[in-house]
Amino acid sequence: MRLSMLSLVSSCVLVSSAHAKDPALGASTFTVYEAFLSPAQEPGEESEVPKLLEKSLGATAPSTPREARKSRGHGVLRFSKDLTRAYVEVEMTGVNPADILMFHIHCGPPGVLGPVVVDFGELGNLSKTLANGRWSVELTNANVTFIKEMKGIKPGLPESCPAELGFLSQTRTLASLESLARKGVLYFNLHTKAHTYYGEMRGQLYAAQP
Repeated sequence: MRLSMLSLVSSCVLVSSAHAKDPALGASTFTVYEAFLSPAQEPGEESEVPKLLEKSLGATAPSTPREARKSRGHGVLRFSKDLTRAYVEVEMTGVNPADILMFHIHCGPPGVLGPVVVDFGELGNLSKTLANGRWSVELTNANVTFIKEMKGIKPGLPESCPAELGFLSQTRTLASLESLARKGVLYFNLHTKAHTYYGEMRGQLYAAQP
């Protein structure tokens, strides 16, 4: 009988601790990921750009080997718990804002180039928004890149990240993006005139440590 009473009490405690929370917390609490950007994370040098892509994605300014670059950065990606909004905050040093061409979130494991999933260039002129080395922006599902067709590629092949690596279904929501972040397969990549193809510096996103 005593054992039965203890089991009953334990069950009641478990049930009471699983009560529904205030829905408003979904918009005011966050899951946070961060990245420290560096040239060392780029998987190749500008001199290794594939010949077929030199004209379209090759550097237009003298490049510098990864180990000699002074560019560094830190970026934070915060998802609201209800996954309706995400917030990006970035700080960079050692980069001339006038040289910035593109800034993205890509998907791909460390050391691997992957497709663009968020194009920050669509949210304003990067040379101006990153002029003081700091920048913040709010994202919604509308900012998740999904291109049904790419020039020169068979119709129907999407550009965006797969919702699950290895599957054809594509990421179209912040919920899918957060799922990829948990797996460690999202990264920031900054592209400049001197380092256009691989990028000036890259930062793999991981869960922020308290």
